[in-house]
Order: sequence, then structure tokens, then C-alpha cells
Amino acid sequence: MLVGFHPHASERMRERGATEFEVETTVLHGEQFSAKHGRSGFRKNFQFNGQWQGRSYLNKQIEAYAVEEPDGRWLVITVIVKYF
Repeated sequence: MLVGFHPHASERMRERGATEFEVETTVLHGEQFSAKHGRSGFRKNFQFNGQWQGRSYLNKQIEAYAVEEPDGRWLVITVIVKYF
């Protein structure tokens, strides 16, 4: 299954420190849950072991919110990243 990115999602990924690989992996292999407005949410934790905004974190969680297109691909609308 293919994953596409809305321009809004691409901008949020850059701002929040997520890569296309991480988001695509989240959509294809993460936990899926229902979201508002008929969207689907996807969640997956990744090992991070790095710094984000001056603080060190071991892990980060990617949440991707997407809609399924008629051709079967997922269009990611926005991305949230949580560091812990």
C-alpha cells in the first residue's frame, strides 16, 4: 500500500522532527485507531537516542493522521511527534 503526504503534513514533519520513513512505517506497521472527521490515526514508537530542542530523549512517538484515497493509498494529513 502506498503512502502520500499532503503539503501540510510535510511541513509539520519538518517542524516536528519526523522523517518520511518514520511516518510511512507508522502508517504501514503502527497501531491504527479511529480519529475525528472520518480519518484514521496511526501510532508507533521509535528508538531515538538523540537531542531535540536542547534536551536528550531515548524515544519518540509518531502519530500520523490520514485519509484513505479511492485508489487505496493513504494520504497523510498531519503528523504529531512526542519525545520521551
